Amino acid sequence: MTDAVHESPFSTAAGRRIRDALAALAPRIRELAVDGEKLGCLPPETLEAMADTGVFRVSVPEKFGGHAMGTRDLAEIVTAAARGDGSAGWLTMIASGFARVMLTFSDEAVNEVYGRAMDWPGPVVAGASLFSDKIQRAHRVSGGYVVEAGGRWGFGSGCKHTAYVVVGVVLEPSPDEHLRGMVLLEREQYEILDDWHVMGLAGSSSNSVTVPNDVFVPESRFVPLAEFPDRLDDLHNRFDGPGYEMESRGLMLVVALETMAVTLGMAQGAFECFVEQARARKPFNLPYDTVAATPSVQVTAGKVRAMINSAEALLFGRADHLDRKARAGEPITPAEEAEITMDLVHAGNTCGSAIDMIQMALGSSTVSLRNPIQRYARDVRVALTHGSTRLDPSAEISGRHLMGLPAFSDGMAAVPGVDKASRQAASVG
Repeated sequence: MTDAVHESPFSTAAGRRIRDALAALAPRIRELAVDGEKLGCLPPETLEAMADTGVFRVSVPEKFGGHAMGTRDLAEIVTAAARGDGSAGWLTMIASGFARVMLTFSDEAVNEVYGRAMDWPGPVVAGASLFSDKIQRAHRVSGGYVVEAGGRWGFGSGCKHTAYVVVGVVLEPSPDEHLRGMVLLEREQYEILDDWHVMGLAGSSSNSVTVPNDVFVPESRFVPLAEFPDRLDDLHNRFDGPGYEMESRGLMLVVALETMAVTLGMAQGAFECFVEQARARKPFNLPYDTVAATPSVQVTAGKVRAMINSAEALLFGRADHLDRKARAGEPITPAEEAEITMDLVHAGNTCGSAIDMIQMALGSSTVSLRNPIQRYARDVRVALTHGSTRLDPSAEISGRHLMGLPAFSDGMAAVPGVDKASRQAASVG
């Protein structure tokens, strides 16, 4: 596809280099995605090629050799990765998003992570059941905490490739106090369960993780969940780079934007396959030399291209907006957060509809597991079911603001566990 949006003044030379390197890899990543579905993670060749571009360091702070990139760079990079394979795009999003989560831990913990994993060949940190109600038990001991044996955390995207995982825990030190928190576990402390058997994004290795034995974590590797927004806000005081100029609402919007950028990349990849296959195939029951010569397919091509272009313009436009706000030091209000989230989710669902139209226009040839279009169709459905970016809940949250009704929370709407932890902390404070 020809780029529909001009280069942004907020993108960087390093960001464009990584974006273009991933775009060049897209055909090979697409070929290898079949293996990724069988493996339940990215194939070694894909992971190595992506790591060589520097993509897994886009949100690593500059002091640790990373790029600390802003939102526009991240949006373009995630899109380029997903153009080849949705799972590759998803892992790019995870590598970026959970780098920021991990940075909310103490300086001691962060220094330990990057001291050990400076040259890690993949995403350094994953997360599992971090903000959901289904979190596991831990208890205080001298010098830290013990995460109790048998705990299970789901949806640990990227866990087969990472050196660390952040998981949610609940402490119950007394009948009147329930403290939710995050703990940082290193690879030797947890096991990966073989339970990621799904219709789409199978290569994202979003398995559950468990601790078969009690595990000790020092105080430095624990963060009370109620403090998470304030710790996100403080990142700009601790780390340099465009990616750390904004406050917590902006950083959470970056995660939502990256998630929907995965759908944009898949739509672009599906469109490339659509054009190629339509030019090479003959229609089943119409007297045209190729499917591409069929007027109905031409109409679909025009509509789909416009849908993808409009989604790109909306996502990248919102990325520029967030970078602009960050550069100016302007905060994002809860109402603005809700509106932007809804814009992003709308763009993602537009991409999902575009992929559906592509598959229906080409017909039964797309149901073969050898055809990447069917994988894009399945992967985008899974991406759009993610709890933080589903269409109707996002619309309701935004609509309440628009109708002048009380908001469900004072921000962080995509991660209700944070609001719940804040209310619990206030009740015992």
